[in-house]
Amino acid sequence: MQENNKNININWYPGHMAKTKREIEEDLKLVDVVVELLDARIPISSRNPEIVKLTKNKKKIILLNKSDLSNEIINKKWLEVFSKEAPTLLTDANSEKGIEKITKKVDFLMEDEIRKQKERGRIKKTIRVMIVGIPNVGKSSLINRISKKSKLEVANRPGVTKSKQWIRINNNQELLDTPGVLWPKFQSNEIALNLAFTGTIKDDILETTEIAYELLKVLCNKHKINLMERYKITEDEFTKLEKETNKIYSLMQLIAKKRGALKPGGDIDEERISRIILDDFRSCKLGRISLEEP
Repeated sequence: MQENNKNININWYPGHMAKTKREIEEDLKLVDVVVELLDARIPISSRNPEIVKLTKNKKKIILLNKSDLSNEIINKKWLEVFSKEAPTLLTDANSEKGIEKITKKVDFLMEDEIRKQKERGRIKKTIRVMIVGIPNVGKSSLINRISKKSKLEVANRPGVTKSKQWIRINNNQELLDTPGVLWPKFQSNEIALNLAFTGTIKDDILETTEIAYELLKVLCNKHKINLMERYKITEDEFTKLEKETNKIYSLMQLIAKKRGALKPGGDIDEERISRIILDDFRSCKLGRISLEEP
């Protein structure tokens, strides 16, 4: 594996994504509030610019989801940034944290409209809420926690939700889950890589070893301590790596040896160690890491 700075071209826009975009556009006519779900580790990369355009005239709440996997200090900075655009909340990937605030915030946004409806004699109005976001950002899991049901199929891979479904979550609110949708062309190679690192783009679309290699470059540059703690790498070992021609691949070899990801004969199992590194990052075993900062 040679170290280089070439772009990794990731083009993933299946036909169903164009169809989903059209459906969202139609469904927006039916909803009162849009909840836009972003990945707190990569809030810019995980934001679909086409969805932003489609929902610009709707009441909106922004959720920085998976905030338990991202850096706590950077979370607060992003919260401040996005709150200037719309009410913004932090929600966790695997807990109820922040869930109760969502329905309360929806009620707050709709207060004036509900009051006007009552003045016209319409006492009962169901508030319809649409959840939007890219694949694998946690929409279905979030709805399950909000509704305290498990009617939606949930899996830690992109593309599980196939069609829209309304779910009543209390006496006056219904949620619409929509399939995740990406956009035809990523603005930069960095965005494409961030989406690959977090598992938004299906792993079978890409070379796992290449993505793990690129992730190691980022982690080695900005999160060296996390690597050292997780893989028991000493300062002396890191110093030696700096002298290597291809220090990133040498780092991958070192991690493989420490984790026993070796083939018979002692060569490193590139596929296996790549999977370990990606899984460790995605499951927060490398610590709470934010790949983007304001």
